[in-house]
Amino acid sequence: MQSHDVRVWSIRRRDSKSAPFQLRWKVGGKVHQEPFLTKTLADARRAKLMTAASSGEAFDTETGLPISELRQLNRTSWYTHARGHVAMKWPTAAAKHRASIAESLTIATLTLCPDGKGRPEEELLRRSLYQWAFNAGRHGSELPSAEAQALAWAEKHAPAVVDLDSAKKMRLVLDALARKKDGKPAAPNTVRRRRAVLSNCLRLAVEKELLPSNPLQRVHWEMPKAVEELDERSVATPAQASALLGAVRGQGRRGEHLTAFFGCMYYAAMRPEEVSVLSLDQCTLPAVGWGRVDLSGARPQVGSGWTDDGKPYEERGLKHRARKTVRRVPIPPVLVVLLREHIEQFGAGADGRLFSAVRGGPIRSQEYGVVWKEARRIALTPAQVASPLAFIPYDLRHACVSFWLRSGVSLAETARRAGQSIAVLQRYYAKVLDGEEDRMNDLIDQGFADQAEDEQPAP
Repeated sequence: MQSHDVRVWSIRRRDSKSAPFQLRWKVGGKVHQEPFLTKTLADARRAKLMTAASSGEAFDTETGLPISELRQLNRTSWYTHARGHVAMKWPTAAAKHRASIAESLTIATLTLCPDGKGRPEEELLRRSLYQWAFNAGRHGSELPSAEAQALAWAEKHAPAVVDLDSAKKMRLVLDALARKKDGKPAAPNTVRRRRAVLSNCLRLAVEKELLPSNPLQRVHWEMPKAVEELDERSVATPAQASALLGAVRGQGRRGEHLTAFFGCMYYAAMRPEEVSVLSLDQCTLPAVGWGRVDLSGARPQVGSGWTDDGKPYEERGLKHRARKTVRRVPIPPVLVVLLREHIEQFGAGADGRLFSAVRGGPIRSQEYGVVWKEARRIALTPAQVASPLAFIPYDLRHACVSFWLRSGVSLAETARRAGQSIAVLQRYYAKVLDGEEDRMNDLIDQGFADQAEDEQPAP
């Protein structure tokens, strides 16, 4: 408990040969005292307490010490604090976010621990921190001997949290967070995510009174600029998308199984993790005309070490939506046909899911990525293969949203169908929207002309 109610008394002399001078002070009604051998030492200590009190600093009622002094005495290590931060975040964090926290804190810890004799080999230390120290699901588990020794070294040599109150040290950590393992610059969004993790960990240290404030706020460090606009070179035309889907289908039975998978991404702007959990009961597929899919969840791929059940994926709600939110997406006849053909040929799994891996379970990105790479080689020219055109399957979603916008679908409806906010849509697809400005202006001009004709008096 803290208090600003501080009173410091004058030095008094005692009948003691070992410590004849005594300093007494009161904090929040509780009296504290310290003995001294000389009056000079006692006066110096009294002056220090008086300075802290007169500057408005809070005192700890239990120990009677100024908070800044108490903080210096608390030598909680960064390693211990970071592990505690991980354990606190673990229960409510998504599996991918758990891995992100571990990655960020691993980089920070590697940077903060001193180089020199006795430091474990870099890859061993990195692996030990990432897979064991900052994986709360493994806290309490028996470690392999090499990893145990590496973490013992890290625990011993990591600096105290209070020593991180340094702009210079924070700049070193931020610079490390901005690089990949090979030293090349990390993607701007990756840097932003890593910095946010570090900042949250330091804010917890402030909350626990291990730091007076978040030292990151004193560092004039420019965040790398993120590319927040769609690269139009990656957007496939309808003809190119159709050719790519045909090239997928031509790769034998596995390609036939994945044709509708990729079709959902191109014709309904679904994310891969949303297609992965698409089930029969979510589909309305009439014999003629438009259908509908009712999306209610996603299954993002993540390492088994970060999930609660040990599976390499996590069942979760729609991205950026409440757990039970359902997103209804109308689907065009071409996708209705693809899904009907898929169901007729492959059926659905025991859980009702339409798409599965070769050996069962959810389709992993490595599996459908190989098929997509071959489809690009078959359907595109060598120059197009070397370009960003439909470089990854996710580009099909971007092509779909771009096509909707260019077809005149409103921002609000496009955002609803794609499961994005209008603000993100405007920012990311700005070039697509800019390209439509003249057409929209023409429509408005036509509206004015029609209105003028209606207002003309009859002859």
